[in-house]
Amino acid sequence: MTPSPSDVADAIEAGLLADAAALDAEQAVAGLDVLREIDLHPFLHSALRAADARWGVWPEQKLPGGWSRRKRSEGERCDVVLTPGGRPVLDGELAGTLFGDPGGAGVAPEEAFWLEVKTTAQFGEEGFAKRYAAELGRTLLADARKLARDRGVRHAGLLLVLFTADEETAVHDAGVWHEKALSAGLMVELPSVRGFPLTDRVGNRWCGIFVFGIRPAT
Repeated sequence: MTPSPSDVADAIEAGLLADAAALDAEQAVAGLDVLREIDLHPFLHSALRAADARWGVWPEQKLPGGWSRRKRSEGERCDVVLTPGGRPVLDGELAGTLFGDPGGAGVAPEEAFWLEVKTTAQFGEEGFAKRYAAELGRTLLADARKLARDRGVRHAGLLLVLFTADEETAVHDAGVWHEKALSAGLMVELPSVRGFPLTDRVGNRWCGIFVFGIRPAT
């Protein structure tokens, strides 16, 4: 069964909560909130894998719309793809060849859940993060558009992890982005919302988790 935004939100909350507790137990100087987005990805992948052993978790997969590109390095990619049954995403670039889908093990792109990820913190080790507002702007909208316009994607979502001073700030800022997305003509659903208190090391006391379902453009 294809994961839903709610499934993803539950998994990320459970995983990050456990990771944050482990850092607290070892009295770590730095928390999850000071990691670069790329460095937080392994934690997110682990959370998704731990949630359901039946899910396949496949980072950095080329979107179906780029399968026609001659070079494998060309074409837009998705941060992570979740598949039912743990099976790999069908490689459209090898379709019709001897290596296209050995044993019929591949999952069609329409059956997978394509997930873009954005993590950002209100405060960093040097104080208020000036990039915080900017990271909730054009880049996030571009990620949503990328998923919505790809005709090979049926199930898609945007995971937004916000480390903020409090829960109210996270909910407000995620809501503002959602309004921007709707104003831009994107069919973005209300998010599945999770979160938990965070030990204050640099000013962030809340981890807000938002998973927006994205409907394909018509």
